[in-house]
Amino acid sequence: MKIIKGILFFVVGIVALALIVAIFVKKDYALEREVVINQPVEKVFDYIKYLKNQDNFSTWASMDPEMKKEFRGTDGEVGFVSAWESQDKNVGKGEQEITAIKENERIDYELRFIEPFETTDFAYMTTTAVNDSVTNVKWGFTGRMEYPMNLMMLFMNFEEMLGADFENGLSKLKTILEEQ
Repeated sequence: MKIIKGILFFVVGIVALALIVAIFVKKDYALEREVVINQPVEKVFDYIKYLKNQDNFSTWASMDPEMKKEFRGTDGEVGFVSAWESQDKNVGKGEQEITAIKENERIDYELRFIEPFETTDFAYMTTTAVNDSVTNVKWGFTGRMEYPMNLMMLFMNFEEMLGADFENGLSKLKTILEEQ
């Protein structure tokens, strides 16, 4: 009986320690990558404002060519939704909605992941004219893990997990737009 009590106290202690540590762990995360594209800002923005075009450069869109896609609303306008469903656990099920557009400057998205986990995150793309024929594009992602799930932040590295996917996507975007 002493052994069982000892094990029980040990387990309770570990759980309590984890919950205490989680109080001090950050809850917010963010990732941003950028690329310079040799095209005018108007041309670049006119391409990226259409959510359907992400299928041409997004790493996640190319992971499963068989994924089911559904669109609602008018692409390139606030309220447009692109939904996806895939058997590939790296793609899962969710939807992305355009929440704000500032012409030739910024597009904001709400990402609602449903499977394999449920969460809502936010993404954006910005365009800045370097000069009349060159544009800087930034693609970013932000989110939040509430207590006590934020404890997972100690074991997750978003730079490592998603950085290369954003870089690959921006590289594809650059190729697409510079070939036009």
